[in-house]
Amino acid sequence: MTIRIALADDQELLRATFKLLIDAAPDMEVVAEASTGAEAIERVREALPDVVVMDIRMPDLDGVEATRRISADRALAAVHILMLTTFETDDLVIAAMRAGASGFLGKGVTPAVLLDAIRTVAAGESLLSPAATTALLRRFLSTPVSNAAAALPQLVALTAREREIAILVARGLSNDEIAERLVISPATAKTHVNRAMTKVHARDRAQLVVFAYENGLMATGSGL
Repeated sequence: MTIRIALADDQELLRATFKLLIDAAPDMEVVAEASTGAEAIERVREALPDVVVMDIRMPDLDGVEATRRISADRALAAVHILMLTTFETDDLVIAAMRAGASGFLGKGVTPAVLLDAIRTVAAGESLLSPAATTALLRRFLSTPVSNAAAALPQLVALTAREREIAILVARGLSNDEIAERLVISPATAKTHVNRAMTKVHARDRAQLVVFAYENGLMATGSGL
């Protein structure tokens, strides 16, 4: 199955380079392009891509706000967003993830890493570069829980096993690694992950990570 991709970046040369790279891959094609955040929203609604490669800094409407609006649109629930930027800082990582981004990479990545990242995000997995992961963990661990009261019904809905699974996902473990840790099958691990995402209304694993950190699960699961 071909992964359909939208490119949103205000640098025409960079978009053209990405398009050549992506279209050369046998399992991908670029179906839309945009040079501003507002245009990105329009093109995504028209083309319904699987993945949007979104620059975080654009004129008119930045990539974070464009991501937030796309993620809030129920008609675009199947669209995953990979943020790509030269500014890999704490604030941008947190803002992008909270807005609904599934992945975050610096623009200095190699072509192979970018293509693998697109495949990962298209499959519903979360993806953060090592630098972004470090920033994300440091910021969440150093700030108080922000919305525990609002999320209480979702927390209560999670079983003890699902909370345990959410913690392991937030620590970056894959389904296979979770299965090995808990002595269950990878299929069972995947089922638990999917159920946890459904209960907390997370569109993918990246949003489950955000939920776990923002609502205190990582503090309670420190001994796992």
